[in-house]
Amino acid sequence: MKINEVDPDYETVKIDQIGIIDPLTGAVVFKDETVEFAMSGFSSEVARCIADFLEEKRDDPPTIYRLVEQICEENGILLVKVKIYESGGIFRANLYFTGKKDMVFRNFRASDAIALATYYSIPILVRKSMLKDIQKK
Repeated sequence: MKINEVDPDYETVKIDQIGIIDPLTGAVVFKDETVEFAMSGFSSEVARCIADFLEEKRDDPPTIYRLVEQICEENGILLVKVKIYESGGIFRANLYFTGKKDMVFRNFRASDAIALATYYSIPILVRKSMLKDIQKK
């Protein structure tokens, strides 16, 4: 499947809420028109970054996000979407880049992928089977 093709197994979602559960743990709630999906268990630092990016505060991102930006600029590529899925009970993500050539980086931390998607204002896709499981509850 090409990067720009629609994957019928994924649904585009928006961040509805972002928050801190305790001093070390962040959580995010995604929604589309019909379903809701909650994800927690990632660092409160990443949650703060996501919250800042949602408020258009992009002046001083963490070094790792600046690294991704510099790599993209140097290689003439853009991050265009992230896909969130579950693997072995852990949320993971694939990052999709396009430009001089198309690339997919697989099996990265979902929380960082969400932060990058928020930083770049690009689509976040979640596997539909995960959304259906949440909707049924």
